[in-house]
Amino acid sequence: MGRKLRALVARWRLAARQLRTETLALYLSIRDPRSPWYARLAGGVVVAYALSPLDLIPDFIPVLGMVDELVLLPIGIWLTLKLIPPQVIADNRARAQAEMSERRPVNWAAAAVIVIIWVGAIVLAALAIGRLLNR
Repeated sequence: MGRKLRALVARWRLAARQLRTETLALYLSIRDPRSPWYARLAGGVVVAYALSPLDLIPDFIPVLGMVDELVLLPIGIWLTLKLIPPQVIADNRARAQAEMSERRPVNWAAAAVIVIIWVGAIVLAALAIGRLLNR
């Protein structure tokens, strides 16, 4: 691997780590009682989309599949962060960085919901394909 490619990969890893930290900070900020209701609503939509297995553009589509993660999520996070008071964001960024350095945050309830959604989607797709083949 060339030096430029290694540097590019390192920058992408850093950006991905920062995006995860910002997403956690946003999650913590929308749960903070000091945040206004409209910021909580916008943040809830962004965090739900970030954690959702369903994408606007499916990931299996080459290049375009990553557009929502690389463009839409950062824009959504940025817009929502503008709605939250600066002190709330600063406090929750520090908390998010501390949590990310300690351990990876795990939300088993969210993971279970995502697995249930995927299993349901697979079952529905299998049933639909079965009906089409039996015609």
